Amino acid sequence: MAEPSSELEGPDFEKGCKIDKLADGEMLLGHAFGEAILAARRGEEIFAIGATCTHYGGPLAKGLMVDCTVRCPWHHARFDLRTGEAIGAPALSDVSCWKIEKRGNRFFITGKIDKKPTRKPKSSSSSVVIVGAGAAGSAAAEMLRREGYEGPITLISADEFLPYDRPNLSKDYLAGTAPEEWIPLRSTDFYREQEIDLLTNTSVTAIDPKARRMALSDRRSLGYGALLLATGADPVRLEIPGGGLPHVCYLRTLADSRRIIDKAKDAKRAVVIGASFIGLEVAASLRERKVEVEVVGKGPLPLEKVLGHELGNLIRETHEAHGVRFHLGRTPAAIRNRQVQLDDGTILEADLVVVGVGVRPNTGLVEKAGIATDDGVLVNEYLETNVPGIFAAGDIARWPDPRAGRIRVEHWVVAQRQGQTAARNILGARERLEAPPFFWSNHFDLHIRYVGHGSGDDEVNVSGDLKAKDASVIFRSRGKTTAVASMGRDLESLKAELALERDDEFHVL
Repeated sequence: MAEPSSELEGPDFEKGCKIDKLADGEMLLGHAFGEAILAARRGEEIFAIGATCTHYGGPLAKGLMVDCTVRCPWHHARFDLRTGEAIGAPALSDVSCWKIEKRGNRFFITGKIDKKPTRKPKSSSSSVVIVGAGAAGSAAAEMLRREGYEGPITLISADEFLPYDRPNLSKDYLAGTAPEEWIPLRSTDFYREQEIDLLTNTSVTAIDPKARRMALSDRRSLGYGALLLATGADPVRLEIPGGGLPHVCYLRTLADSRRIIDKAKDAKRAVVIGASFIGLEVAASLRERKVEVEVVGKGPLPLEKVLGHELGNLIRETHEAHGVRFHLGRTPAAIRNRQVQLDDGTILEADLVVVGVGVRPNTGLVEKAGIATDDGVLVNEYLETNVPGIFAAGDIARWPDPRAGRIRVEHWVVAQRQGQTAARNILGARERLEAPPFFWSNHFDLHIRYVGHGSGDDEVNVSGDLKAKDASVIFRSRGKTTAVASMGRDLESLKAELALERDDEFHVL
């Protein structure tokens, strides 16, 4: 999370601003009553909302206005300009909404609008149970309440902690630049006030779809009217000699991140096995802690299969410039107390080993319940499974993307948006999941925004200067844009997202 700037910029809307200074379809940063405010115009209407994204503090004025919404330039959160509501992840909290008064050729901001619109769902289940309190599950629970659902909500988490900001576990939190108080998404009071029954340290051991009941790890039985499965994924474990030694770590949970931080305090040399997004972010974070890092990856370049040769090479060069050493085209053969042996016999010294070689969808419970799976839980465009009343979202969901076909994506924002869509559909919205996948990844001073679902095998075109980290990498297949990865071009990334949504061809201006 980032602290928003305390400096107020632009016109003082309390004193008024000329209406013609704000053209139709444009936004203007200003301030009133000591707060930064974003004014936006659509036709003859002028809207005013808080100017700072509630996710990580992004500047909304540098984002993209789409109809009566604004999208954050940093991580593509979406807000309703009419109400200030957070309508798209990763932001979960609203921004303020302000009163506009027109006087002649000027407009003034006269105060806050405290009342939020109330909603009534099209249909209402007797109860909703959500299995999994990660990105998808926690976002779904909140959306149910925002959409006006008043029935019982039970959120079941195998984790010991309240729902938390998982992306930060491999980024700023692990690097030591984000305090732990930023990690929980909400407080205990929030769940109590929202009347969401959050069960931590609890697992579901069996589901009976016919009876609409489930068995819990504490031997209780729980019924449901509607069920959302959001059980996530588990790290792939190394099955080599020494893979279970005490200094070998995986990163999925807050407890995992804490464990790595604790071991890094006394570690001088670390080996990261796997040149994945998680593995490379861990490598960067450990370098921030002054630990010597060597990365073992079986491919010729980091992330080449996802991001292509050009961007994979830039990531490698960026890490190497910060002291990371790579062993590419290699796999680990054995781990000893202070060593990792590679398949070619190379010995790497290691006080700490972190493994990031991928994850597998956690579908065992689902399969036993007779719910259809194939590399994840099969769902339709509304995130419904083949069993009536049961939905799935997040890392386990394999859905029919309108651009890429049936896919499963393991990214935080995708999971949150799926959870929000599933919640609305549980309440009868019949809303298709159509937003293109989005994720971000940080590697020292290289910040990548990626929208769409491409492949390293796609045709790749680079616009800009990769060395200067000011570029967009455009992926195309069969003449159509499949994805865009950008660095230093946040607005361009938002425009690429919109083009993918509208099935338009994306062109860099």
